Amino acid sequence: MMKLSDLGFDRWFKAHADDIRREDQGIARVSAVDRNSYIIRNELREIPAELAGKFYFHIESSVELPCVGDWVTVQYHNDDASGIIHGVFPRRTFLRRKCAGVKVDYQMIAANIDTAFIVQSCHFDFNLPRLNRYLVMAADGHVEPIVILAKTDLISHDELQQKLAAIRQAGITTRVIALSNITGSGFDELRQELIPCRTYCLLGSSGVGKTTLINHLIGRDALDTKAVSVTGEGTHTTARRQLIVLDKGVIFIDTPGMRELGLLGAGEGVNKGFEDIVELSMACRYADCSHTQESGCAVLAAIRNGELSEERYSGYLKLRKESEHYELSYLDKRKKDKAFGRFIKTAKKNMKR
Repeated sequence: MMKLSDLGFDRWFKAHADDIRREDQGIARVSAVDRNSYIIRNELREIPAELAGKFYFHIESSVELPCVGDWVTVQYHNDDASGIIHGVFPRRTFLRRKCAGVKVDYQMIAANIDTAFIVQSCHFDFNLPRLNRYLVMAADGHVEPIVILAKTDLISHDELQQKLAAIRQAGITTRVIALSNITGSGFDELRQELIPCRTYCLLGSSGVGKTTLINHLIGRDALDTKAVSVTGEGTHTTARRQLIVLDKGVIFIDTPGMRELGLLGAGEGVNKGFEDIVELSMACRYADCSHTQESGCAVLAAIRNGELSEERYSGYLKLRKESEHYELSYLDKRKKDKAFGRFIKTAKKNMKR
């Protein structure tokens, strides 16, 4: 029988158990989410679950709802064939983004991930600004990133070296693994990174080969994939985030491709994703330097002397401004939501009188 520790439930989570779980409740991990329905995994198997009404009533934000990778407390029913979720453990790490479209709110991608593999295809998907966004997302949630350049069979060795050089020249120091699902090149290096009972997440655009990568690690086509197009790019297959336990105990979270990757309140992540610029800023004349026009700005000086590229500088400013803008909008929204909530509670009290 599998243990909770095999699913990643370690001392950190055990330390929070007494504060969250009642004696009649079990512990499980969320393996899939479909709107208000959940699939949870415990020591025995996966079962469907739903939220307790009391839990749902007391949450103030969608961020508090369980997401894939979360640990939850569960009350079992129907001979342990279904469950009711009563609480969510604190998240040690997380991946989140701004909701797609005009809505200013967080969307949780996954929780309690040890390493995020950011997958980009060597072909048409290769995009340094997008890669920086994923790196900022990982840094914001305290997740270790590793970049995977997939589909190396579609380009020459010299072209691959040029892409690797472009990543380093852009100031990105994150480890990079180049591999091919067709030839198997790079998979030995990838497997050396995988440790049983640890959780890994695959991030990337649609069609870059995330699901095929997992199938390659499993050794069979356990997950559905679609044929590549005439350009050599894949087509979108994964429809929902799902947690998968490989035969050797390695845990993977597969995610659908993301068309939009907006940042909200990710100031710390931006700084961690651009540590070279942050380090330069330590030498600025003014502590509150905006790095845009001030005299004595060490960042602008680094651009003038060629130490810092204008492209990386522009990317930093863009992500910082975007994160700050949406954070202000989000805080304003939360303030209005709380005021409306207080109004509704007061109105209900007055109706009872």
